[in-house]
Amino acid sequence: MTMKRTLAALFAIFVFADILAAQKSPTVIEIPAAVAETEAEMKPYGEIIEHTRVKIEMLPISSGKYLLGSPATEKQRRADEGPQREVTLEPFWMGKTEITWNAYDVWMSDIDIQIRKVYGKKANERDLLADPLTISKPTAPYTDMSFGMGTRSYPAICMTQHAARTFCQWLSAKTGRYYRLPTEAEWEYACRAGTTTAYSFGDDAKKLGEYAWFYDNAGEQYQKVGRKLPNPWGLHDMHGNVSEWVLDQYDEAGYAKLGKQLNNPLSVPTILFPRTVRGGSWRDEATQLRSAVRVASTEDWKEQDPQIPQSIWYHTDALHVGFRIVRPLITPSAAELKNKWNKSEPAQYDKDNPKEFKE
Repeated sequence: MTMKRTLAALFAIFVFADILAAQKSPTVIEIPAAVAETEAEMKPYGEIIEHTRVKIEMLPISSGKYLLGSPATEKQRRADEGPQREVTLEPFWMGKTEITWNAYDVWMSDIDIQIRKVYGKKANERDLLADPLTISKPTAPYTDMSFGMGTRSYPAICMTQHAARTFCQWLSAKTGRYYRLPTEAEWEYACRAGTTTAYSFGDDAKKLGEYAWFYDNAGEQYQKVGRKLPNPWGLHDMHGNVSEWVLDQYDEAGYAKLGKQLNNPLSVPTILFPRTVRGGSWRDEATQLRSAVRVASTEDWKEQDPQIPQSIWYHTDALHVGFRIVRPLITPSAAELKNKWNKSEPAQYDKDNPKEFKE
């Protein structure tokens, strides 16, 4: 990468942050159902990935309060699921399903750019903002990251939290609407969907097969999204199929350190491991799919990666990990993005990034 391209990429990213902060982007792709100024106006909508046929279905999640974590009386409860804390959350939209390879590959493989070239389409304002984020896209994987389990309509897997975050930044630029990973608190709130039981459908694990793909019924691999019953708020695969990245650093002490941060809480990452995934997966036993279960990422998720240094984009051994996205009703300011929602340390670099380029 030349210094000129590097500076252009950084400039586009900073410009996009300013546009989001202003909440008046001239580059927003028009979807009438996606427009809302108040919580009452929020509707389901399908987010468009321009130049492709891919849509990401988004559902509105109302604001509210709930008890984060599980009660001490819940069967198979682990210490890191408590102590329970009442948290307050602002409204947001959440992906109806996990992000599929259909959507992820558009970013990972520059499919939209290739389509533009084939049809001779000029880059529009959104494309110009998004393209620099594809310059810092994942380096080419050394193997098929679906591991032969299927791609079309199947959940994308094996990405690091950094890769999932970067996809969200790209999608934000591509659409003009701000997307990110959910926080742990938002994820569990949406998973529970107003319930207080072990699962969103109750406490009886015998019913899990109606709602989730897990060890007993998945056939030793993930399955196409949206094929099981949704939870009470219409979200599919919150239990099982693939575990899902959230924004938070994992802390085995659970929620004791939340302190007074009970409104839209987030444990901003300060170290690479461990970070948090939620929901359980196709390879987990039923108890691991409970709404409150937390799982910590480990360096073992990179064990088979032969690259030196190992990739910042792939967890080659995390065949059980994917993600879904959220969009808050209120777009954060540039300062809020920098200090909270987009903050993640240490910074991740590879050969396409400025720090490595300088070295």
